[in-house]
Amino acid sequence: MGRPREFDDTAAVHAAMEVFWRKGYEATTTQDLCESTGLGRGSLYNAFGSKRQLYEAALRRYSVIGPQGQLEILERPGSVKERLRALMVWCVDADMADPERRGCLAINAAMDASGRTSEIAELAHKQFVRLEQTICHMMAVGQSTGELSSQRSPLQAARFFQSSYYGLRVLGKVTEDRAALLDVIEGTLSAL
Repeated sequence: MGRPREFDDTAAVHAAMEVFWRKGYEATTTQDLCESTGLGRGSLYNAFGSKRQLYEAALRRYSVIGPQGQLEILERPGSVKERLRALMVWCVDADMADPERRGCLAINAAMDASGRTSEIAELAHKQFVRLEQTICHMMAVGQSTGELSSQRSPLQAARFFQSSYYGLRVLGKVTEDRAALLDVIEGTLSAL
């Protein structure tokens, strides 16, 4: 009979998620993962199989905790535009306040060719679809109340908004110009 595990899988995956989020898949070394999780190399591989499998576990963890803040903002009381603006301002403020400018791990994973596999792409896609569905519902509500234009279908409007939102997440990694990011927000909302 083998020894029982002496570590918390969830805590180890969370620690690895933070490293992958900060450094990306390729730049993250096994030593980085050992240091962040507190596990030895053998324990790390016995528990998670490989760096790629740990990366997938980290993205699954992020898909649970990452969207929570977004969905909380979108579920607040208020007009549809107020909530959409709040979401976009939140991402600008969060990204600019992060000294490491990590952005969104799901977007990073989708753009990182070195770490992307079909499983990684699917994990990122599921997260994007979840947000799209929430925004699509909001667009339908806003259109039914007359707050938003009905020139586009709710799904098309949601996809337009989401592309601007994700663009902000990428721009937030490289710019110090908050006013330019706020212009993106206002331009996006005025087109709805």
